[in-house]
Amino acid sequence: MTFEDFYNELAIMAEKYGKKNVSLKLEKDLDSDIIKIFGEKITALAKAKNGLTDITELAYATAEHHPYWNILYNSSEITNTILEKWTNEISKKDIEEIEWAVKEINHTLKKIKEKF
Repeated sequence: MTFEDFYNELAIMAEKYGKKNVSLKLEKDLDSDIIKIFGEKITALAKAKNGLTDITELAYATAEHHPYWNILYNSSEITNTILEKWTNEISKKDIEEIEWAVKEINHTLKKIKEKF
């Protein structure tokens, strides 16, 4: 049995549930052994927040000595703030935190450019 075999069986099961009015959406990246299952209540915003969780996890887990760590970390923090405030007003404090993160990104980019 392979991961692709598992996906194919899962797709058949999802189709069976679809016939019972349970809407499921499968997304696959079989090269990376990834399958995502979404229910009928999934929204683009919820999907984006879910995907950002993976990015944020990488940013938190990546050692600070990696040259791109600060860019990834601060970009994910900015994106997290924006997605959390997507349906609300962004605050002055949020703007200040975003500006600080942008400065951190620019500082890191400057250090990277100096190596050229």
